[in-house]
Amino acid sequence: TTARKAKPTATSSNGTTSNGKQQHQLQAAHSITTDNKMGKVHGSLARAGKVKGQTPKVEAQEDKKKMPRGRAKKRLQYNRRYVNVVTGLGGKRVGPNSNADKVA
Repeated sequence: TTARKAKPTATSSNGTTSNGKQQHQLQAAHSITTDNKMGKVHGSLARAGKVKGQTPKVEAQEDKKKMPRGRAKKRLQYNRRYVNVVTGLGGKRVGPNSNADKVA
């Protein structure tokens, strides 16, 4: 497997190559195809704010009390799990998402 080298084309003084094509025609054709290959980035400004404008307005909810953080949250968890233990049927401990006490 030997690599073949391409033969260089000879150019005359009037700008034509040995195979008969003119270089300035090639350059002109190349510049036509490569003009502005950059894509559009953000779309037209006429559509700016379209989604926000067509989204229905929702009324603000009442502010609820914020959950404690850090040491206070750990204290709340301890009191819920071990101090004020809620038992269900058969003396079994009831989970935090159970509605057993509300059914009776």
